[in-house]
Amino acid sequence: MKDIMGLMKQAQAMQQKLQDAQAELDTVEVEGTAGGGVVTVRVSGKGALKAISIDPSLMNPDEKEILEDLIVAAMNDARGKADRAAQDRMAELTKGLPLPPGMKLF
Repeated sequence: MKDIMGLMKQAQAMQQKLQDAQAELDTVEVEGTAGGGVVTVRVSGKGALKAISIDPSLMNPDEKEILEDLIVAAMNDARGKADRAAQDRMAELTKGLPLPPGMKLF
């Protein structure tokens, strides 16, 4: 019975750590760029868009589609970085836990 209580306490502590990590991801920000840096986006660790920066040289009405594509590319770059940051943080927390392969905690 003592082992079960210890296991329950460990599970509760892990749950709190995971909740804290999720909250921390709201404060982490990463940047994604496209077009050699002419378009930059900043997103939270959870992927929420925080800011977009566009070089004035792209403000040509004839190049609207290029600008749109660069914004999408920068956003995808930032989202990938945010996902990696989240995975790295969760890996730190779950290191050493006997989790089944492919099990995701977030």
